[in-house]
Amino acid sequence: MADQYDVIVIGSGPGGYVTAIRASQLGLKTAIVEREHLGGICLNWGCIPTKALLRSSEVYGHMVHAKEFGLSADKVSADIAAVVKRSRGVSVQLSQGVGFLMKKNKVDVIWGEAKIAKPGEVVVSDTKKTPMEPQPPKPKGTLAAGTYKAKHIVVATGARPRVIPGMEPDGEKIWTYFEAMVPKEMPKSLVVVGSGAIGIEFASFYRTMGAEVTVVELLPQILPVEDAEIAGHVRKRLEKQGIKILTEAKVSKVDKTAKGVTATVETKDGKSEKIAADKLISAVGVVGNIENLGLEELGVKTDRGCVVIDGYGRTNVDGIYAIGDVAGPPMLAHKAEHEGVVCVEKIAGFPTHEMDKLKIPGCTYCQPQVASVGLTEAKAKEAGREIKVGRFPFIGNGKAIALGEPEGLVKTIFDAKTGELLGAHMVGAEVTELIQGYVVAMNCETTEEELIATVFPHPTLSETMHESVLDAYGRVLNI
Repeated sequence: MADQYDVIVIGSGPGGYVTAIRASQLGLKTAIVEREHLGGICLNWGCIPTKALLRSSEVYGHMVHAKEFGLSADKVSADIAAVVKRSRGVSVQLSQGVGFLMKKNKVDVIWGEAKIAKPGEVVVSDTKKTPMEPQPPKPKGTLAAGTYKAKHIVVATGARPRVIPGMEPDGEKIWTYFEAMVPKEMPKSLVVVGSGAIGIEFASFYRTMGAEVTVVELLPQILPVEDAEIAGHVRKRLEKQGIKILTEAKVSKVDKTAKGVTATVETKDGKSEKIAADKLISAVGVVGNIENLGLEELGVKTDRGCVVIDGYGRTNVDGIYAIGDVAGPPMLAHKAEHEGVVCVEKIAGFPTHEMDKLKIPGCTYCQPQVASVGLTEAKAKEAGREIKVGRFPFIGNGKAIALGEPEGLVKTIFDAKTGELLGAHMVGAEVTELIQGYVVAMNCETTEEELIATVFPHPTLSETMHESVLDAYGRVLNI
């Protein structure tokens, strides 16, 4: 039957469409259901367009400081409409690319909103959600709403911004990351509530583009999931750029004014201050899209807004699986992709492994960039591990100095008894590209001896990685 599949994936974000491709590669007849835009939040409103915005701000920042490189760039200015247009164009190109990949891999695309009527059956209705802006044409050959059957149903519906009472987004003065990506004009000032990756990236973008920025964080450190030493380094750099950062503080009230907003901020010591700004960005996390899928009626177990799964994406209901943001943290596109691959390989009986979340790298694309994998120093100590810690600053690296990026740090953590690499944490230029070297090392169960014996090319930023390992064992050469 045309409507009978081995696998139906609900949601076409990075996790969903990669899951569908891998399922098809394994010989499973596969369909994917999408209600709004191929590529999901990541390609259309998340990872990709924000990186395009940040690239524009990075280039702008270099132009403003051209004299430091012996260059001249007079009357430097930014056209925010053009910056946004470029960002949206990048997203459209990639979304259309996902449509091509579905066709290439013989994955049927069903357009609409999905609900699991019962295990093995998905009912797709016409989309009720109105897209935020006109989307690219639906791929040719898209299937219409209807009832479709599949032996295995994978929920990959992603997540949406968490809404805090009193800070409900209105699209004008109180923004989520959706509105922050498509400003109609550049705000002169803004308050960012939350200092995770999303909050800090937008704080970095808008500050570089000239806005006055205040970041408010409830916890003692910004970038709460990162190593404390690295987060402290980032804080100093951001404050040096002119960003005001308030930690152990909360926004207790937001008043809208004729010009913007006034945020009442309360600090740990009981003090209170009012901060006036053009806009407020609420970046206090995301919540899984678990509603209206039929999960509750089927008894699928959830916890704190996310679907509960095992290491292979299986829920407590046979034939129903979940991957990606909807299945809980870390809420990262690359985690979703790998989780989806593991899930369908298990379904197909292909040799695979459970998801190891300790080996998932995290990246924040502010200036300076931040990247990490594995245990922080504090977590390693909490686990009772005897450790060796190595550090190497960018100021000791020739390539970093030549790039004009001498401020940075690489930190490595090893098990003192076995030489196992437990964690790596980096801040500085292009560390989001460098971190994968440590991820590969951890997956290959590499020890400090093998890393020390590895030849790193010169002059490169990657040499800082080698020197940090050497430092952990008292053999650092260039500092």
